[in-house]
Amino acid sequence: MSQPLSPETIAIIKSTAPVIQEHGVAITTRMYERLFVDPEIKALFDEAAHKSGEQPRRLAAAILAFAKNVDHLEAIQGAVDKICARHVATHVKAEHYPAVANALLPAIKDVLGDAATDEILNAWGEAYWFLADIMINREKTLYGEAC
Repeated sequence: MSQPLSPETIAIIKSTAPVIQEHGVAITTRMYERLFVDPEIKALFDEAAHKSGEQPRRLAAAILAFAKNVDHLEAIQGAVDKICARHVATHVKAEHYPAVANALLPAIKDVLGDAATDEILNAWGEAYWFLADIMINREKTLYGEAC
């Protein structure tokens, strides 16, 4: 399990929730553009949900929920469990998480420009890997149960 998020990181993540609410779909749309240059990763996703904009909207909503609840994750545990179950059903693996990070963080910068300071990007990087660790461990359990 990863280290708990620092109070400073939690404060930054919570303070960016309004920006995520306003620009989240633009960020996730850009993230998927970056992510889908890899055809193997693109194949893991429902193309119809992506083309309709449903997938970027769902991810933006999940990121917003995380930002608002980063200091009490139990509030989003059900949603995290549902996402993990979906990941297992679509064969998302731990090795896919770095590609998402490498698409998401630059997408934040692409959309927000200079407003995405190094401090904000570092906090979101730390928060991403914190949540990714939780999800990877949950998915590992679910994959084990499926065998």
